[in-house]
Amino acid sequence: MKSDLYTAIAQIAAERSIPREAVQTALEQALKTVYRREREQHHDDETYIEVAVDPTDGEFRIIEVKRVVEEIEDETRDVLLADALTVDPDAYVGKEYRIDRTPENFGRIAAQTAKQVILQRIRDYERETIYDEFKDRVGEVLTGVIQRADRRAVIVELGGKAEAIMPAREQVPNERYSPGQRLKVYLKEVNSESRGPQLIVSRTHGALIKRLFELEVPEVFSGAVEIEAIAREPGLRSKVAVAARQENVDPVGSCVGVRGVRITNIVDELQGEKIDVIEYSPEIQTFISNALSPAKPISVQLIEDGEQKVARVIVPNDQMSLAIGKDGQNARLAYKLTGWRIDVKDPESLRVVDGEEQDLFRQAQEALAEMREEQDFFIQGRQPRLVRPDGTFTHIEKDFGPLPDDLIGMSVDVEVVEDIVHVYYNRDLRARFDFESGEMLPLYDEMVLDPAD
Repeated sequence: MKSDLYTAIAQIAAERSIPREAVQTALEQALKTVYRREREQHHDDETYIEVAVDPTDGEFRIIEVKRVVEEIEDETRDVLLADALTVDPDAYVGKEYRIDRTPENFGRIAAQTAKQVILQRIRDYERETIYDEFKDRVGEVLTGVIQRADRRAVIVELGGKAEAIMPAREQVPNERYSPGQRLKVYLKEVNSESRGPQLIVSRTHGALIKRLFELEVPEVFSGAVEIEAIAREPGLRSKVAVAARQENVDPVGSCVGVRGVRITNIVDELQGEKIDVIEYSPEIQTFISNALSPAKPISVQLIEDGEQKVARVIVPNDQMSLAIGKDGQNARLAYKLTGWRIDVKDPESLRVVDGEEQDLFRQAQEALAEMREEQDFFIQGRQPRLVRPDGTFTHIEKDFGPLPDDLIGMSVDVEVVEDIVHVYYNRDLRARFDFESGEMLPLYDEMVLDPAD
């Protein structure tokens, strides 16, 4: 019959999900420590004492190992041949002499001391296991469950015994964290500390966006679509520049997904943070123009003065607000994405200047004239428009509205089909107007059923 102590080893190993051998090794070290304390043998060389397990009853034995010699040099280590022969008739000089030193009173006090040492060594083993598991996973996105949340930090359980800390600097200001909430986090650092490994996770890191795209978009994960640059203002808006690395692959469409399913999943994980996916171009002027989406610039002029790089961008008058964005956000993100400071101007602002800027003004006017001559530019396809505080917007020099209050200040997509103005927001149809009269129409035409049906 196995001893209670032997049975406890298997139980502890199962509860802590660690190898039984690790628990047994910790126990052996603990018993050595207890024995030395009992015998007041405070020397460092632990090779003189062994702990053996009796295979029949599971009892632990303290075995003191000595060396058989003709003349004693070290009393704690050596035993005379004559003394050894009284116990072991086969003893000879140089042979190890093993003596069972298990104390008779190796009871409650010894067991309690052993328990403390075992628990400490188990904690050390668990810390080492956690560090080894996560040290090579820096840069990955992990799914965790929030355990505690306060102003200073959020504690996230990453499975098993692993807990990570999300400091205030790594938290998104407008996100709310509560115990039991599941969320994805970016593993930023893994540090080995005396109290155990310290895992630092983040919700603000720009690489979190990239990893989420890799999880949601197979083309990004496989490399068919590559993320070239990311600009982010956590919790508010991000811009992601993508490029196709295989023929016949639409990089933007792949990231958005059918009916926007893929991008919606990412936005939901980021608790509503808006994401603009734009196509990357090695031609910097085209890249800057794309980066200012949803605005559509007329022209982009690059000005380099030493280390300072400025892009002077001309946009139509009715798209100035779109190009700049709320509190300058759109232009600021475009700067972070491209590395060029964005100077947004409308054609009229260049009318009063001379020289090179006057030439730029003429070019802008000519471009606007060409755009107005080609009415298909305005009528075919969805065009972004900014909703004014009164809920109205302008499209093809006509005002329409009012739109619902939740669209005020937002950018909507407008499309004219068969003299009906369709208004979309986040790809959902939100309103329809008659182009000639401006009258608001029902979202969907009523179906007329045949009486015969």
